[in-house]
Amino acid sequence: METVLNVLLIRFGIIAGVVVVLGLAVFAVVVALRRRGQGDRVRAGAAAVARCAGRAMDQRGGRGRAGGRAARKAVRWLEDDRRRDAR
Repeated sequence: METVLNVLLIRFGIIAGVVVVLGLAVFAVVVALRRRGQGDRVRAGAAAVARCAGRAMDQRGGRGRAGGRAARKAVRWLEDDRRRDAR
């Protein structure tokens, strides 16, 4: 029983570590692109990813509904932010 719990804990640690590293890498890319003046390109890419994620979560059903709502809110927020910048 102890071995199973150890394996599960190690697996959780590895998955959590990978998620953190990926998040930091994405954040670094976004910051680098914004510093180079390509913030609109980053915003457009993020909106496209959020739209795709929202559609995929809606099609999956079940738990995906809340995620789809969150993705749609992210797209709306990105589009509102773009309109604010245009003023």
